[in-house]
Amino acid sequence: MDKPYSPLSRIHLIALVVVLLISLNSMWLNIFSTLDNRLSDFVVRHVAQQLSPDTDIVIVDIDEASLAAMQDTAGSWPWPRAVHGELLQGIARQQPRAIVFDILFSEPDRYRPESDRFFNEVLHDLHNVYFPMLQLEGKQTGGVPLSEIARVIDLPHAANADPDARAILLPPQAVATESWRVGLVNFTEDADGIARRYELYRDVSGWQLESLPARVMRDLGYPIPQQPDISLHWRGDSHAFKHISYVELYADQSRQKQQRDAHELTGKIVIIGTTATGLHDIRATPISSLYPGVAILATALDNLKNQRYLRAAPAYFAPLTAVLLIVMQLPLFLQRRVDVFKIGGALLLLSLLLLGAQYFAMTQLYSVALLTPLLFGWGFYFAAALSEYLREKKSREQTVRIFNRFLDPRVVSSLVAHGETPQSLSGQAREITVLFSDIRGFTTLSEKRSPEQIVSLLNRYFSLQVEIIFRHGGTLDKFIGDAIMAFWGAPQDDPQHAAHAVAAALEMEQCLLRFKDELGEDGKDFDVGIGIHTGKAVVGFIGSDARMDYTAIGDTVNLSSRIEGLTKGVARILVSSDTVAHCQNAFDFSPTGSYKVKGRLQEVELFIPSQVTP
Repeated sequence: MDKPYSPLSRIHLIALVVVLLISLNSMWLNIFSTLDNRLSDFVVRHVAQQLSPDTDIVIVDIDEASLAAMQDTAGSWPWPRAVHGELLQGIARQQPRAIVFDILFSEPDRYRPESDRFFNEVLHDLHNVYFPMLQLEGKQTGGVPLSEIARVIDLPHAANADPDARAILLPPQAVATESWRVGLVNFTEDADGIARRYELYRDVSGWQLESLPARVMRDLGYPIPQQPDISLHWRGDSHAFKHISYVELYADQSRQKQQRDAHELTGKIVIIGTTATGLHDIRATPISSLYPGVAILATALDNLKNQRYLRAAPAYFAPLTAVLLIVMQLPLFLQRRVDVFKIGGALLLLSLLLLGAQYFAMTQLYSVALLTPLLFGWGFYFAAALSEYLREKKSREQTVRIFNRFLDPRVVSSLVAHGETPQSLSGQAREITVLFSDIRGFTTLSEKRSPEQIVSLLNRYFSLQVEIIFRHGGTLDKFIGDAIMAFWGAPQDDPQHAAHAVAAALEMEQCLLRFKDELGEDGKDFDVGIGIHTGKAVVGFIGSDARMDYTAIGDTVNLSSRIEGLTKGVARILVSSDTVAHCQNAFDFSPTGSYKVKGRLQEVELFIPSQVTP
């Protein structure tokens, strides 16, 4: 039999294992990081649809229409830099705050040097134009000395920066060095290939290679976070920012009378880049798998300008949340007869609340990864629920096995369905009716038959009698030699336990008579005595850990046994006055007088039952 459910149980062990897995996952494994990212991306997309970008950031877009329309004017891409110079002149007249190219000018135009000269002449008088620079992959010691680069560009560095540090850089070499206001546009993807963060700087031996957005915003006087990167807070879709087609702006500037607003770029941060798919400046982001690089640059500038980038939750947040989810479930699982479906429902509601909290946190600029904690919480739930199911199944099977020894299978099914266990049915004081049935003349019969025949005969007789007891809702207590003890009123409540016991006794008598007829001459001395008494008794499982029986103890049991002993020479069935009182008018009872019973000072009045005469 299972011992009482201990708080120091397998549930605690499962919780400990899951907590250890959480620790391993947070430190090394990160097995759910991709799923976490996917959920965060889903939230990001929905939040982004509610947000509008900064109207002071405008994209001059080299789109598909521009590539087609400029074919006659500028030829195939890349266009002569004089074209960009002409556009710059027109934009500069509107006095924007900054003009940011998202186009690499990494090599001089050897075939059109005059075009480069014109471009640089335009740049010479402009001090708010910025260019991208790339740090290439490879062994950085083979690159250019950063101390030399620092003589050309503003390169922040620590006091102890390595003077010999090098980096492989791709600066805008088509641009005169005096116009080098540059920053990195390296956009690093996460392990799953999705770009979610923008680097603010790269530290190379104490030298800080700023990103292009950081450099622009620093020059414009905005504070730059003291961290290597920011998680981008996206706005709308790839066309959320105001886009002006490059060819439309270029063509309008060439007209005698311009049709566009002459101040549409005044005070703006203008980004010149491309969304044309043929120029391959696209990245996979949470918003889209084909997101233009120029829109990513615009988002980074927007985030820094408005201080609206995402703040990541502390590293300990996810494992702590997972542990709390497990701790919240532990008390429920440790209760007896725990309803795992109610726990699952509560956990589902909590999960929905947490996911709602994740969405709300995103609107408040906090990136919170809650899928991993939820998965570990649900993992603990399913593991604990399975453990509880297996424990309950084992307990149920053991209960059925035990109950089947002394109860009708239908009663067993009802008890098990109501969650009764050997523990729940132990130590109860109840009013019950106890029946003792003992065989008479068995010694004479055993002298005429072999031991095997005697055992077979007894087994058959007991089977018939037990079937009757079960049919009338009785509980088989035990066999005592050739005697049977049974009782009514426990473990199931039975308001008519006395009447059912007497009805069973009368049917047992009829069964005996048929059995005697089957025995023929050998059965003439075979008989039984049945004693019945109703009263208080203690019922429950009594025994050792190795074997326990459901039994009744107390004076009621003793008296019913004594009454059975008084049947000799009087009647096959004798019942006490207490049983008669509880039967009301269900049977006819014939008094046989009062009898002295061992252990009792007062005599006991006994009756012979019979079926009610119609």
